[in-house]
Amino acid sequence: MKNLIIAIDGPSGAGKGTLARTLAARLKYRHVDTGAMYRSVAWKAANDGLPLDDEAAITALAERAVLEQADGVITIDGQDVTRAIRTPEADKAAAAVARLPRVREVLVARQRALGANGAVVMEGRDIGTVVFPNADMKIYLDASAAERARRRASDTAHTGGQGTLATVQSELVARDKTDSTRAVAPLTLATDAVYIDTTEMPIEVVVHHVLMLLSDKLLD
Repeated sequence: MKNLIIAIDGPSGAGKGTLARTLAARLKYRHVDTGAMYRSVAWKAANDGLPLDDEAAITALAERAVLEQADGVITIDGQDVTRAIRTPEADKAAAAVARLPRVREVLVARQRALGANGAVVMEGRDIGTVVFPNADMKIYLDASAAERARRRASDTAHTGGQGTLATVQSELVARDKTDSTRAVAPLTLATDAVYIDTTEMPIEVVVHHVLMLLSDKLLD
């Protein structure tokens, strides 16, 4: 079976994480959550008292940080931040850090190294357009803002059980705008990506659909 590079992009709440983790487990591939890398760096910067617009300082932090993802646990410099980086505050901090070109250069280089040998499912917002433009399979997951907000509001890891559905949706829409309008590596649909709207599609159906798309490529 061929070791593929599978790129999964899309906005928050579309189901990227669930799809990526499930595919990686089924295929026995490595799963890389690139958003968690930006979140971890942003968390560390805030924890160290660094301004989130200090590009030089945060770039240096990203260069020296030890970032690890294994068995659902995310650490930076040995500290478990799995839960700490899944909050509304972390969303905003990650979006701010992700706008910094030099930070992106550092983390994109790391992401390319992680996926260089294939057998990887990598999720994010610029995987198929910037990190691996020649990925073997590109998937762009989307869903209506209302449905994505409903999913996010029910995920207490992200909301802590706080905030109304309207507030969560407003924050998601704001994040969408930030990600899609940033100057460097904006969230966009790659011309050769398979677009999947998951608004009314159970995750099991999404997984089955993607595995069918991959079946021929896996046997090449």
